[in-house]
Amino acid sequence: MNENDSQFQLVTFQLGDELYGVDIMNVKEIVHIQDIRPIPNAPYYVEGIFNLRSEIIPIINLHKRFHLKKAHMEEGDEHLGGFVILNIENTRLGIIIDKIARVVIVDRNQIQPPPQMISGIGTEYIHGVVRQEVGYLIILDTKRLFNVKELQKLAIL
Repeated sequence: MNENDSQFQLVTFQLGDELYGVDIMNVKEIVHIQDIRPIPNAPYYVEGIFNLRSEIIPIINLHKRFHLKKAHMEEGDEHLGGFVILNIENTRLGIIIDKIARVVIVDRNQIQPPPQMISGIGTEYIHGVVRQEVGYLIILDTKRLFNVKELQKLAIL
């Protein structure tokens, strides 16, 4: 997020009961559920890898990493799930989402510091929260989701 801009865009999605957002500049693309190939001895939160146009992408399950339950899906919502492909420190990886929402524009002055604990995700992974008509939009700090050692491990999967 460019600190000089008063507004920025977020790709929003549902994980469990909460709505999350990531800076659109860190999102390569959104893809529907694909076949994932498991990897032996991978960290518990790595579902496996999949091939995206000849590029091998590790797939991360944030539900497992942060102990989140899956979202309750309405009939017909199955096609809204998939992966958000992120570019973090020159490493591409996918995170499993329950349901894609939309791209939103957020004013920086709307962002509030996160509460100490929110839905199992510690504040160190959260850039901030934005109050909405119903609940909050939790803005994830993609650069903090994984430490350097984790990113190095994911890069060689």
